[in-house]
Amino acid sequence: MPDQQTDDETSAVAETGDKPAVVGGPAASDGIRLEEPTITDGPDLWRLARDSGLDINSPYAYTLWSRDFAATSVIARDSEGYARGFVTGFARPAYPETYFLWQVGVDPGFRGRRLARRMLDHIGDRIAARGLTHLEATVTPDNAASRALFESFARSRECTAVWSPLFGREHFPADDGEGHEPEDLVRIGPLGRPDTDRSTSADI
Repeated sequence: MPDQQTDDETSAVAETGDKPAVVGGPAASDGIRLEEPTITDGPDLWRLARDSGLDINSPYAYTLWSRDFAATSVIARDSEGYARGFVTGFARPAYPETYFLWQVGVDPGFRGRRLARRMLDHIGDRIAARGLTHLEATVTPDNAASRALFESFARSRECTAVWSPLFGREHFPADDGEGHEPEDLVRIGPLGRPDTDRSTSADI
């Protein structure tokens, strides 16, 4: 799917802007720290989306997201404070118990470190602590890697991943002559704490 990207590949490190101040909670053994984005992270989220091949929204959208949806998003910083990955999402207004994951992006130079899965586990813990019971996302039918990521996440939470069609080609503009691929909905829940012993090297 264009709005979610796995991290099982390696490539050159992409530039992500000026070095930010190092703030926030404890880091993992490799120096990666996961925390809420701030309003100054908007440009980095935009650059990460661009460099990781996601559907790119406007720089304004990422800055606004970093202000209004920081509590349901995460940014990954390396040991020097550079942004290396992000997850954006929100609690659905009509279904406040459900979290919709909008984008996952990983710096191309930081693939192969299971960063997408680590951020997904992190946001899963945070939304479960807030009382949300389900996570939703959309995936294109041919994106096997993203499907495996969500299936693995569901297994680690000892819950189910239910797939169903959501958006067809007719729901998107076709100005470029090809149109947007269909998007299937995955709904995962009820959410529980992750079982880290179940994670394997095959997990993304």
